[in-house]
Amino acid sequence: MTTPPATPVLITVTGPDKPGVSSVLFAVLSRHGVEMLDVEQVVIRGRLVLGVLVAAEHDPEGLQESVEQAMATVAMHVEVEIGADSRRTARLEASHVIVVLGRPVTARAFTEVARRLAALGVNIDAIRGVADYPVTGLELRVSVADDTQENDAALRAALAEVSVRVGLDVAVERAGLTRRAKRLVVFDVDSTLIQGEVIEMLAARVGCEQEVREITEAAMRGELDFTESLRRRVELLAGLPEEVLDEVARTLELTSGARTTIRTLKRLGFRCGVVSGGFRRVIDGLADELGLDFCAANELEVVDGKLTGRVLGEVVDRPGKATALRRFADTFHIPLAQCVAVGDGANDIDMLSAAGLGVAFNAKPALREVADTALSHPFLDAVLFVLGVTRAEVEAADAADGLELTRQ
Repeated sequence: MTTPPATPVLITVTGPDKPGVSSVLFAVLSRHGVEMLDVEQVVIRGRLVLGVLVAAEHDPEGLQESVEQAMATVAMHVEVEIGADSRRTARLEASHVIVVLGRPVTARAFTEVARRLAALGVNIDAIRGVADYPVTGLELRVSVADDTQENDAALRAALAEVSVRVGLDVAVERAGLTRRAKRLVVFDVDSTLIQGEVIEMLAARVGCEQEVREITEAAMRGELDFTESLRRRVELLAGLPEEVLDEVARTLELTSGARTTIRTLKRLGFRCGVVSGGFRRVIDGLADELGLDFCAANELEVVDGKLTGRVLGEVVDRPGKATALRRFADTFHIPLAQCVAVGDGANDIDMLSAAGLGVAFNAKPALREVADTALSHPFLDAVLFVLGVTRAEVEAADAADGLELTRQ
């Protein structure tokens, strides 16, 4: 005698989240001896949505009645669909992760992102919130049906265009182990890890700040060779007493979220450091304070207690930054694909291009064009959200370490 095929039954439970809902439901399913095909659950602001797809070999109507009675005892709403389509249990694995950041993320702006994904034939498999402070962050796991290099490039280009048009930061990464395998992060210093440019702070002590700023801005836009720009700016500092370097070092202000970012990354086992076109004497103290693992920067020549206007040794310029990244990656035996570089200027182009993930932070157009993702809000902890770390996880870890939660 042939056994009749099992009937697929989809059970969807909704209502206020509370302990015991799942145990009550699965106790009923256990008594009816059903086969579990799929389960998904999400809680949004205290509201539970639980979907269970089962195969019932006999009496699916009796199963429905039992489930409805059981859910009534815990004051939950339930819908039961007998004969539900079970073919989608073999879903495509998400091919990409998209992180959307904004302050705020409006419904109108997010709709534009969703529409562009739909137009490209990209399915949104799941959405979760990763941050509510200092920006709102949403993480989308999506599937590209025809996952080719060309379609990957088209997805990134399309979302980059939407990002600019609607005022959101949109980061795109491949899903899977590669995203979760990052192990080293290198930060630029000036206007990235700290607020402002150190060389302009030094120039202010000798009355040539505006001249230095104009040279700096031209270099950051890619209009002037960085090595030449550095030489010209440092020449203007000739005669400055060396103690001014320490005075400026004591005035450095970290970018908002910098301490949180480095503290969290180090908890996760990341190697963290800086590669800077600035000056080692000024940033060494900051590197020690933050517990950084490595530091590369330029050395200023000092003779008889005064700056000579020259730089010692090889200049940490655009190619020099990429060389430093490779050196530190080799030191810690970490592949470049598992490295992250964060910067803001044209002299960071080679470094960001060499890293597995290049993040342009409030960057000039020349860098935004080559970076894997661009962040436009002045909060460095947004880098954590791009890496998949949630604000809740950060705050829970801080609380466990006895650090006071502050939201300013």
